[in-house]
Amino acid sequence: MPFVSIGGVTLHYRTFEATGTARPIVFINSLGTDFRIWDDVVARLAGEMPMLVYDKRGHGLSDNGGGERSIDDHVDDLNALIDHLGFDKVVLFGLSVGGMVAQGLYARRPELIEALILSDTAHRIGTAESWNARIATVERDGIEAIADGVLKVWFTPDFHANRAAELAGCRNMLTRQALTGYIGTCMAVRDADFTNSARSIAVPTLCIVGDQDGSTPPDLVRSLAELIPGARFEVIRGAGHIPCIEQPDALTALIRDFVASLPEGKHAHG
Repeated sequence: MPFVSIGGVTLHYRTFEATGTARPIVFINSLGTDFRIWDDVVARLAGEMPMLVYDKRGHGLSDNGGGERSIDDHVDDLNALIDHLGFDKVVLFGLSVGGMVAQGLYARRPELIEALILSDTAHRIGTAESWNARIATVERDGIEAIADGVLKVWFTPDFHANRAAELAGCRNMLTRQALTGYIGTCMAVRDADFTNSARSIAVPTLCIVGDQDGSTPPDLVRSLAELIPGARFEVIRGAGHIPCIEQPDALTALIRDFVASLPEGKHAHG
């Protein structure tokens, strides 16, 4: 199991080698999940492109980190992990808060980023009031208290009706995240605003949303795409907030098409 300690924070990650493609694609997971949400996508893309998945701080098997509570801390982690692995050009795929981390890393090191895929995310998500209310509930009653509501926006009614075992597993993943890591990441999203920096993104960008996403609805993700010069906007039918679990075939097709459209970068595996 690959682990690395970065700035005192141990991160859990996994890399997937491939031949014939220049740049790795880095997957950044959402709030309350770990890197297993990418399993179905990684399985479909295996061998086609190098890939990196990791548990962001406070999630999965990674450390919670200290008292820091900002998107910048997540950006620090990813920035150092990419350097540790020796990648000099990457495509970032960020889901939800992961999309904010991707925007943050682009703002800091645009030369590192060949392209962005921003899934079910935005330049700003929620309000201070909505996040503070969620934090207060979780601090008082635990993640269990919000789990059913979260799952309603994560997945469509069809998923709830027909994929009970997967739903139960995803609920377990959510409720077993570290409380301090979950709350800290809520704070990071609450305080993040990329409205201005999104306008200066100058690499190919694909914005994706599930048509039934109750967390970052299509209109919100479209507004992000409209801020980013030349961004593509795509809606995945029959998906909520986590298309990589609910509609991996459709999502993988969009990734393949987008990556194929990019100019070939220099070989980033050293």
